[in-house]
Amino acid sequence: MTEQALQQTAHALKHLQDRIGKVVLGSEHNTRLAFIAYLVKGHLLLEGVPGVGKTLLARCFSKSMGLSMRRIQCTPDLMPGDVVGANIFNFQTQTFSLTKGPVFTPFLLADEINRTPPKTQSALLEAMQERSVTIDGTTHPLPEHFMMVATQNPVEHEGTYPLPEAQLDRFLFKLVVGYPDENQEVNAVIAHCGASGMPDLDTLPLDPIPENVLPMLRQSIQSVRIEPKIAHYVVQLARATRNHPAIGVGLSPRAATMIAAAARANAACEARPYVLPDDIKALFVAAARHRVLVTPAAEMDDVRSEDVLAQVIQQVPAPR
Repeated sequence: MTEQALQQTAHALKHLQDRIGKVVLGSEHNTRLAFIAYLVKGHLLLEGVPGVGKTLLARCFSKSMGLSMRRIQCTPDLMPGDVVGANIFNFQTQTFSLTKGPVFTPFLLADEINRTPPKTQSALLEAMQERSVTIDGTTHPLPEHFMMVATQNPVEHEGTYPLPEAQLDRFLFKLVVGYPDENQEVNAVIAHCGASGMPDLDTLPLDPIPENVLPMLRQSIQSVRIEPKIAHYVVQLARATRNHPAIGVGLSPRAATMIAAAARANAACEARPYVLPDDIKALFVAAARHRVLVTPAAEMDDVRSEDVLAQVIQQVPAPR
């Protein structure tokens, strides 16, 4: 049964990559990380300039997973109540009734999240961590399959706010969506050069994964074992970021735990019942780039967090 569940997880990933890849060209790697985030109940942050397919990738993923999606268009005047909802007084019944916000959905797309003020961004902290929201002292659970994908423009763009560190730490992965290569861009122009320049997802055969299969996919991770030496390797990587001279703030213990969970999911995607060091290495930069802060001196020298994390991977010996 364990082998069958792992094979089913690997097959589901292949299904997603084939379907989404026909719409978002060159998206196999990002689709894989999005699928891993779903398996471990994580969230995803997509960063890139406008027009590179961040929102399209999120929409294709939710449709292919069979998850109903609601979208928040983040703007400077967005308030916390616009996200989580509020208790509204009914004058006819003389009682308050809860009007649920868009966060009450299996798949939440927060578009251009760094264009809304930190107060509103903070309204999502409880939803991302506890999978619930508290309104007027009452806690309301979110749907079982709740997952949030947020898109943001690069922070140097006008009208953006930096995300709070506490919120960044709740995203499992940060994916940098760049420009496609020349052949991919030519194929995209040919495929999507209709009247709007964008594909109509309602007419595309994305074939969602059956709803009854989703819990089994998440359960398959439980059959993947992680040896103590692999867990120690994750901790060593996290501690190395805290001691690196170019990093002012390193990885938190929560980050180490989430990286280990993602590595188990990566092994499940290969139908493998155990974690290898390569599983950690494959995910480390995407899981850590948004959680570490380089020092001001390193930033002046144009040192990027990705460069420092690559050094950390080279310096920390992997277990055999």
